[in-house]
Amino acid sequence: MKNAQLLSFLIMILFASCQQKVVTTKEIAAADSFMPMQIGNSWRMGDHSYTEIQDTMRIDNKLYYKFYSLVGGDATDVKYMRIDENNDLLEAYPDQPKLIYTHAKFNAKVNDEFYTIGDKSQNDYKVKVVEKTDKKMTFEFDMVYHPNLKGSTHKVSYIKGSGLDEDWKSIKIDGKVIK
Repeated sequence: MKNAQLLSFLIMILFASCQQKVVTTKEIAAADSFMPMQIGNSWRMGDHSYTEIQDTMRIDNKLYYKFYSLVGGDATDVKYMRIDENNDLLEAYPDQPKLIYTHAKFNAKVNDEFYTIGDKSQNDYKVKVVEKTDKKMTFEFDMVYHPNLKGSTHKVSYIKGSGLDEDWKSIKIDGKVIK
């Protein structure tokens, strides 16, 4: 009897170990993402100006990546970003977990519009998709609720597989130097 129970137990373990992994979240390969996120990814203009993903953190029970930037050798910036299930690039902070800033909507089409915060404050940008190809996506930002800056637009572009389109001297994605 004990041998039969042991054999049944071993068969159950073997069966469980042979089952395929069930993926519950949408996983996007770095080459297919406009903003690849993995600890160790880095974008460098030089030794004194760079951005790198250093860590992860859960904010409001969602996984965010910690982007650390050094600018000019003496200024630093930390952002917590993630790409959600809708392929939106979002930013949040541990001390304000409900305030979500939308940087990009990678599933949007040309001429689609959205707001970065959606609260109609002076810091809320109206964003319009002005370019979208298989390799590049460009967003135009306008502070439509700011009395002095409305109409002073700026553009931000992303390149598929490498992230923010800037004058980077070196880019490392998923452990590989791609530039």
